[in-house]
Order: sequence, then C-alpha cells, then structure tokens
Amino acid sequence: MDDTRVVLITGAARRVGAQTAREMHRAGWRVLIHYGRSDGDAHALIAELNALRADSAHGVQADLLDAARLPALADAACARWGCLDALVNNASTFHPTPLGGIDEQDWDSLTGSNFRAPLFLAQALAPELTARAGCIVNITDIHADRPLRGYALYSASKGALATLTRALAIDLAPHVRVNAVAPGPIKWPENEQFDAPERARIIAQTLLQREGCPQDIARTVRFLVEDAPYITGQIIAVDGGRSVHL
Repeated sequence: MDDTRVVLITGAARRVGAQTAREMHRAGWRVLIHYGRSDGDAHALIAELNALRADSAHGVQADLLDAARLPALADAACARWGCLDALVNNASTFHPTPLGGIDEQDWDSLTGSNFRAPLFLAQALAPELTARAGCIVNITDIHADRPLRGYALYSASKGALATLTRALAIDLAPHVRVNAVAPGPIKWPENEQFDAPERARIIAQTLLQREGCPQDIARTVRFLVEDAPYITGQIIAVDGGRSVHL
C-alpha cells in the first residue's frame, strides 16, 4: 500500500463521513479527519485507525461556517504529511425550511456548509491538488435535482453544489478530476424528521425496496478517487433507484 496518499474528508467524525474515512484508510490512504463539534467521535475514530496503522489518521478541527478559517484548514491539511491528493466534501447540514419561515440563520447554516465551504476549500486546495494530479468528490443529494417538499433551501444548496461540481471539473481540468455522489435514503437523520410512515413511503418509492447504508456511499467515493481516471464532472446517484421515478 502507498502510504503517501492523503485524503481530507470533511465531517468525517460520524455517520457517512466516518465510514468513508474507514474505507479510504482500508485502501491504504492516510486520512485527515475534519470535525466541527464532534470531538469525542473524531478522536475515537483517529485512535481506531492509528491502532490499525501507525500515523495514518489525524484530526483537523474547524467551523466550516467561518469562511475566513478555511484557508488555514487547507494549509493545515497539506502540512500534516506534506501533501494532499484528494478532498471529499462530505460535511452537510440538513433541516426543513418551510416557505414563509426561512431566515438568515437558515441561509447561513445550509448554504454555508453545503455550498460555500466546499467552494472555498476547493479553491484553497486547488494548487496542491493540481500539483498532485488529485481529485475532489462532493457529496450532493438526489434532491439537488428533485427538490424535497418543505426543504427548499436544503435542496437549493445541494443543487448549487451539484453545479459547482461540474464547474470545478471544467476549471480544474485537465489536472484535477471533480465528481460527486448523490445519496438517496442511506441513513435516517437522528433528529427523527421522518416518522415511520414517511420512511415506509420513501422505501416504497425505491426500486430496491430498502434503504442503503453508509458503506454504499463510501465504496462509491473510493471508486471515484481510485478507479475512475477518465471520469470527471459526473454525479453518481446511490439511491437504490429512488430518483428514477420520483
């Protein structure tokens, strides 16, 4: 395994981000675990990965809503092992925004984490990724193209990220590949925004008739990073077929 390859994964302390970190680590990568407030989960994951392979995981803390700190996050990521080969913009905010009640706090939290942070991180890391012939993988959502009722701002922010994926693929070509993964029903939000009947309805709309798991996303990210040298500007839906007939 080539231990010189380094990936930065935002929001990697928990859920899909943590599984993606494990998947990339299993493939031999050194993993930079970005986290915001999930200190305990992040440190536990870092210890888990370093126990498997010494000096293979490291934590970088930053509030992604503080755009002024993003260049420093990029610098810290490049400095830890002297290089960076891949950026996975996984961190995301998800909550409903019924029309008529949307305020500036909603705007800042949703567009800040789902669109602005990936943009400014990509911009800050573009020179390093260009020098390393690296790649970027963004985590969008199937609702970027098919908006979810009651989640107008979330859907729009992920739509912006989908457009950014294609735009960055153009601007960073030919040296940096930029792609995205669009999850469907992978893991339900922990705040129980969807009750049991709503979950059942969503699964009924899914061709495979089941929800996915974080590993489904992690494997697709790894494919785009490692095994897709002639793919750029693309968004892969990992949704059990739900988006086919929404």
